Formats: sequence, structure tokens, C-alpha cells
Amino acid sequence: MTLLVLGSVAFDDVRTPAGSREKVLGGSATYFAWASATLVKTHLVAAVGRDFPVRFEQALEARGIGLEGLHRDPVQETFYWKGYYGEDLNLAHTSAVHINVLGSWRPRIPDHLRAAPYVFLANDQPSNQRHALDQLQKPRLVLCDTRDLWIEKDPHGLLEVIRRTDGIILNDGEARLLTREKNLIRAGKSLHSLGSRIVIIKKGEHGAFLSMDGRGFALPAYPVEQVVDPTGAGDSFAGGLMAFLALVQSSSFSNLKQAMLCGTIAASFCVEDFSLDRMRDLTRVEFDARLEEFRGFLSI
Repeated sequence: MTLLVLGSVAFDDVRTPAGSREKVLGGSATYFAWASATLVKTHLVAAVGRDFPVRFEQALEARGIGLEGLHRDPVQETFYWKGYYGEDLNLAHTSAVHINVLGSWRPRIPDHLRAAPYVFLANDQPSNQRHALDQLQKPRLVLCDTRDLWIEKDPHGLLEVIRRTDGIILNDGEARLLTREKNLIRAGKSLHSLGSRIVIIKKGEHGAFLSMDGRGFALPAYPVEQVVDPTGAGDSFAGGLMAFLALVQSSSFSNLKQAMLCGTIAASFCVEDFSLDRMRDLTRVEFDARLEEFRGFLSI
């Protein structure tokens, strides 16, 4: 089953209480695809610049991620983010952002991938998300993500994306900012009224909440002993979640609950080291073992 993700591939400089790294591989689509590739074949639609090293491209290919939709700009540089985390690892502080190639890039989905049945629109400007939607051919399920930048900069464009997709995955701060609701239950209902049939609100170390068809489901996070770097955890969560839905070819309420378990496990591996270092050699066997352990934690 084919899974397609649109988003960013980036260079990250990140500092946490556990240490720091410079110019490591990051980006919303990168984390998503790396996590989802554990379960299903994933194709990436994104753009990088002339400075993107061959070793990063080779690492993505070695993971089994399809790069037919990766645009390589010969002039501009790759998207760059610099940030840090304090003692509150749920809160990222941005020090610098260089949009670079993403400022002028417009996604082009290869012809043979336009019929992809499962699609995720990871964090990107709403105009790019809409441009991608225009190229799709009757997908079974499209979920989207966003961030505070686009909520504040292009709210009308984002609302159009929400109306044209099946659901949204976003964190609690973004949900409150977008809906102006402090209570997450009311925020979920507000997102339904904006057009999202499926609403999943991420709460960092406190888990995630699903709202769909008048029903709700709350899931705790996997208890990680030491969180090293939370960067990409939300994108990894979305990757694990969408991969499960593509694998079972269903987005029923019961399958969404199971998908959230897979997303939680993907995120738990992500936060245990910087960048993709913990997930670099993650196998399906290791993933499934932690998933079963997590199910044991949840049983009464």
C-alpha cells in the first residue's frame, strides 16, 4: 500500500539539556517518512537545495523511502531551523529559521504517485498543501498538519486545507491558537465545525487525544526513561499513525485508536536520541516488541 507525504526536508541545529547537534537531518517530511517506512512503503515530496549532502539522500534511500518527488534546487539552499529546549521539553524555542528553497518551491507530485490512496500533508505553507491536493486523484484518506506560523500568517489558506482534507493532527498549543478555545474538548469540536472529520490533538509527554464521529479516545505517551531530543516527535507520531492506517486500509474509529498506538511508539523511539540517530536502524521486530509492551501497559 502506497503512502505519500508532502513536507519539509531540513537542516537542524538543536540544543537540549542532553547536549547539542549542528546541521543534522531534520524536517517534517523526513521524520514522518522515516517512521512510516518501518511499516509501509513511503514516498516523499519535498525540496532541498544545492547544499544537501549526498550522504543524507543515500540514507533516505537506504531506509526505503521513495525520492521520486524530491526536488533538488541547483541554486538555493536547504531549509534551516535552529532552536533549543529548556527544562520543559514540550516547548521548542526557535532561534532562527531560513526558509531558503521552500520560499519559491511548489510541489509537483510525480504522475505515478498521484493516485496514492493514503496521503499526509506535513507541516508546510498552506499554499503548497493546496497545490498538492489539486494533483491528487481521489485518495482514500488525507490528513494534514500545521504549525503556529501558518495559523498566524495564512489562516484563510489553512482553513481551505482543513475543509479539503479528512482530518488534522496538531499539538495542543496549535489547537488552542487555531480555535481560540482553551479547553481541548471544545477545541476538538471547533475543529470538526471547520471541516475536520478526524481530529487528533498531540499533548507531548501527556499523550494524544482523538475526536471523531462524536466519540473520543485518550492515549498516554509511552514512558521513555530519558528524553534526549523531542524534535520530530510529532511528525514521527503522524508517520507511525498513517502507516498503520495504510497497512490495514481502513480509517475506522477502532483502527484510528490502534494507529495512535503505532504513532506513540514511533515517537518514543524518536525522542531517545538526536535527529534520526535512534531510528536510523530501527527494525520492524524492535518496533513490534515495544508496541506489544505498550499494549501491556494499557491493559487493566
